[in-house]
Amino acid sequence: MVTETCTTNSPDQTFALGRKLGEKLNGGEIILLHGDLGAGKTLFTKGLAQGLGVEDPSAVVSPSFTLVNIYKARLDIVHGDLYRLDADAVYELGLEDYMDQEHVMIIEWAEKAGDFFTGDIIDITLEHVGESDRAITLESARAYLDTDCI
Repeated sequence: MVTETCTTNSPDQTFALGRKLGEKLNGGEIILLHGDLGAGKTLFTKGLAQGLGVEDPSAVVSPSFTLVNIYKARLDIVHGDLYRLDADAVYELGLEDYMDQEHVMIIEWAEKAGDFFTGDIIDITLEHVGESDRAITLESARAYLDTDCI
């Protein structure tokens, strides 16, 4: 397991780090996002989406009430938010249909899913370390970031 940690000092840097990661994805990755409310999960996801080729990242919104949004890009993005669900309800969403090389899955509040997700997992934790500073830690089978992060 490879662990990489970066500190971003502004929302723009958090977005840029997401974009940088999105540019490196090949399909089949399942990105599990963890962090408190306001930690930057959706902002990071907007950056990922731009890195994957979404023309207007402002169209990427948290699917807190719709539960799952799908965005067309170089690799289609399946963006889920499990905040309002329990582990059993995750099985009813049909997300397993998107665990393939044609998609990148991004899941906010992933800890609600228990062990549901398998495959090419990238666990990302966003933590407040200041008003606009975030410590962002990636754990995955391979390295995705350069030593300078952004």
